[in-house]
Amino acid sequence: MVQRANKILMKLTKKQIERYSRQIILKKVGVIGQKKLLTSSVLIVGAGGLGSPVAIYLTAMGIGKIGIIDNDKVDISNLSRQVIFSSNDINKKKSSTAIEKLKKNNSDIKFKSFSQKLTSKNIEKIADEFDFIVDGSDNFRTKFLLNDYCLKKNKILVSGAINKFDGHIYTFNFTQKKSPCLRCFIPIMPQSELDVDNCEFEGILGVLGGIVGTIQANEIVKEILGIGETLCGHILILDTLKLTFRKVKLNKRSNCICNEKNK
Repeated sequence: MVQRANKILMKLTKKQIERYSRQIILKKVGVIGQKKLLTSSVLIVGAGGLGSPVAIYLTAMGIGKIGIIDNDKVDISNLSRQVIFSSNDINKKKSSTAIEKLKKNNSDIKFKSFSQKLTSKNIEKIADEFDFIVDGSDNFRTKFLLNDYCLKKNKILVSGAINKFDGHIYTFNFTQKKSPCLRCFIPIMPQSELDVDNCEFEGILGVLGGIVGTIQANEIVKEILGIGETLCGHILILDTLKLTFRKVKLNKRSNCICNEKNK
C-alpha cells in the first residue's frame, strides 16, 4: 500500500501533462487518475482482432506497463481485422512486432513481450506481475484458464469474444466476492471448440474486433480509475447487423467454483 501511495505522489512531467491533457481535464480522471493509469499494469492475452485495438488505446492513454502474450506469427488473413499489423509484418512474431510499433507511439510505457502459448504451467510466472488482465484470446481453453487464474489471484479480468457479426464483453472483478465468473455462464468448457479458430471456419467482420476491443479498453480503464458503472455481473452483447447493444444480467451460479472459493 505504501509503495502504491508513493507512486500516486509521483509528479507528472510537462510532456506528460501536455500529452494527456484531454484526459486530465476530465473531472473523473484529473491528475490523480492519470497517475493511476501511469502506475498500473495490464497483460493483454492475444495480439489479434481484440488485442490490437486494446493495446493501441491503452498505450495511447498511458497505462504504465503493458504485456502482450501471443505465440502466433502474422498471417495475411489477419490484416483485415488485426489493425496493428501491416503487410510488411507477415511471418513476424505478433507479440514482439506489436510492441515495436507501440513503443514508437508512447515512450512513457514499459512493455514486455511473451512470444509463447499461455498454459497452466507458465501463467503465474507471466501474469503475476500485472494488476489487470485483458482477454483477447480466440479459444475456450485460454478463456477458462484466465478465468480460473484471476479467480484464484483475486484479479480483475475483462474478457471479449467475437464471432461472425456478434460480440460479447464481460468484466469479472474477483477482488469482490459478489462477482460471477465465466463458469457461471458456461459451466463446462465446450470440448469440440478447444482448438478451433472460429474466425477461420465461420468468418468474422473485420470491424467487429475494433468495436469490441475498444470497449474492453474502456472497461479496463474504468476499473483502474474506479469510475462509472462496472460491467461486472453483466454480459454486454453486440449485434453489428442490427446495431444493437444488450446488457444481460449474469448471476453467480450456486454450485460454481467461484462460490466454493468464497465460502
